[in-house]
Amino acid sequence: YVPTAKKEDWELEIAGQRVQVIKKNEDGGGELEFGTEVVSKADGSLAVLLGASPGASTSASIMLGLLKKCFKQTESPEWQAKLKEMIPSYGQTLNDKPELSDEIRKQTSAALKLFN
Repeated sequence: YVPTAKKEDWELEIAGQRVQVIKKNEDGGGELEFGTEVVSKADGSLAVLLGASPGASTSASIMLGLLKKCFKQTESPEWQAKLKEMIPSYGQTLNDKPELSDEIRKQTSAALKLFN
């Protein structure tokens, strides 16, 4: 939301295109899949994103998964502390913690300067 935006400053673009991936299944056939998947070498030296580009609702989760796959040191206390510093709710479920969920929303709204 940008209250000072002017219609003439914007151009309509097509978005939300779907991407499908066909992956080999256990029977040797192919399976059609939708969405996004991170595939990486076993040693974590290379990772690629297959499928659709992640949106705002999934990109943080996908990147955290990629960090965990490619950087084994993410399990160290130092990494865990840094992740919790950057993402205060890291490792917690907000579904059953309404107070924490409200606090995170307030922090996010303040950071983005969104006020009710």
